[in-house]
Amino acid sequence: MRAVVVDAVRGQPEVRDVAEPTAPPDGVVVRVMATGMCRSDWHAWAGHDDIVLPHVPGHELAGEVVAVGAGVRRWRTGDRVTVPFVCGCGRCEWCRSGNAQVCPAQEQPGFTHWGSFAEYVALHAADTNLVAVPEGVDLATAAGLGCRFATAYRALADRARAVEGEWVTVVGVGGVGLSAVMIARALGGRVIAVDRNEEALTTARRLGAEHTLRADGSDIAAAVADLTGGGSHVAVDAVGTEQTCADAVLSLRRRGRHVQIGLLPPVDGHPRVPMARVIGWELDLLGSHGMAAADYPAMLALIEQGVLHPQKLVERTIGLEEAAALLPVFDTATVAGMTMVDPAL
Repeated sequence: MRAVVVDAVRGQPEVRDVAEPTAPPDGVVVRVMATGMCRSDWHAWAGHDDIVLPHVPGHELAGEVVAVGAGVRRWRTGDRVTVPFVCGCGRCEWCRSGNAQVCPAQEQPGFTHWGSFAEYVALHAADTNLVAVPEGVDLATAAGLGCRFATAYRALADRARAVEGEWVTVVGVGGVGLSAVMIARALGGRVIAVDRNEEALTTARRLGAEHTLRADGSDIAAAVADLTGGGSHVAVDAVGTEQTCADAVLSLRRRGRHVQIGLLPPVDGHPRVPMARVIGWELDLLGSHGMAAADYPAMLALIEQGVLHPQKLVERTIGLEEAAALLPVFDTATVAGMTMVDPAL
């Protein structure tokens, strides 16, 4: 099969022929029909994750089951499926309680094993992790759910428990940030979007952001306080830098809730977080690490009902060759939505 292969940390990825995967005893092989490119893929390429080289990236995917392991009960060849980027083992207490997203023995396509920037991908513990894609949802839309959209949905609906009328500040409106804007608005929130890219802010306004702020070195927290009469009830850092985390935390009102979605790797030592504000204002700091397959039905129902429109977030679709060229510069690329990869192109 053709796949994007990374041979060295920060090395130039290249497309070449590699062996097709085989189905694990408890898993399946999926023909990849669509897969998203995400900042997390760039983190793995940059050496911020412990990956084994050579490596095939890609963790947001949807496609068709083409091979089934002997121990799989729920799935057959031909099924249209997607999968969370965190795949639980299916056996531990966390998986049994529906919290596979924090499974200690989790697998992650594109990180712990070869991922979906390829024509085929192998997935483990299929009966725990696969999600059926309804006929009314196209596979490119479904692929975008696995990391960014599902993470944003759980961050706001389950972790922050955002409710109607609350102010929600989203710092960084790439794929996951725009997902958060759309979801917060659907939950009845009043949204402020923050980004350095004017094109992304324009998209955020189109998706329902009430106010947008340009991250140009100005005091974001003060601007949010002025707009909201004291700060947001909920803040999301959808980027994952020391500055964006601080902007999000400091934009909160007293007893507000911060959700950290963007990865904060200790590139220059552990990142500093404004903990004095957290303590003095009794802020809640919440992590959000994807969403288990067990929680997908409620989100998919809102998509089928037309309440959520993740298909509006797809900015462009590219082939494997373009994906190989884009991955090393994805952290600085001008993005106003999701980039999807079609291995057939």
